[in-house]
Amino acid sequence: MPAPSITITAEPSGSVVARGASDDLSAMLLKHAGFQQIQDWYGRRHRLPTTTPPTDRAAIATHAAQMLRAARYDVGLAPTLDTTRLSTPANPLGPYTAGAEILRITDRIRAAESGPELQQAVDHLLHPEHGAVERVREALEAVYEQISDLDDAAYVLADRFGQAAEFVGMAQPELADYQDELHGVRAAQQFAPDTRAPSAQLPGSRSAALATSPAAGKTNVASPRSTEAPSIGPSAPQAPPSRTR
Repeated sequence: MPAPSITITAEPSGSVVARGASDDLSAMLLKHAGFQQIQDWYGRRHRLPTTTPPTDRAAIATHAAQMLRAARYDVGLAPTLDTTRLSTPANPLGPYTAGAEILRITDRIRAAESGPELQQAVDHLLHPEHGAVERVREALEAVYEQISDLDDAAYVLADRFGQAAEFVGMAQPELADYQDELHGVRAAQQFAPDTRAPSAQLPGSRSAALATSPAAGKTNVASPRSTEAPSIGPSAPQAPPSRTR
């Protein structure tokens, strides 16, 4: 015997109502999701409490529909209550679905917080067989071949696409070994901790202050005149000052 059909809809008043749960199992699942059972002259139905926040109504309705479907019930859920549809963003680039997918990959790259996470995102671009760059190269090559088949006189235009495909193909070997290097990006940026013992003579803060203090530099560097030994021998005669008449 097929399971009864259950519908979950939003009333004009804003309340969420489930109808068709005529057996105990479906009623129990709806109650578990947060619905309250109502029995009146319209029959048995279930409704979310009026105190349910509007932001939670769709999540509860979607959860109830998922449980009922898992129990092999046929469930009709209103699109305005289906969070799986609401969470799917519309294509920001309209009909350019390939560009929108590349845009999502770019967002993943910018949001990467580690080398392995960055490598996984870049892999969608540079995988040698299934990456986006390889698909672009194949598409440009297909344009070259298609123009050549359609119009022999358009060989100049065809060659431009053929050369573009070759340029992309020439760039791919430059990034052939990106996986291991990207995987270790974070580790390469980490510096080893300084294990040197602090000086026993001066505290660290005083050492840093003296290292950057001009006064400390003057006191540490002795004057050349003070370090030279005094001359013992006779000094060289000095020329007398010039006289003026």
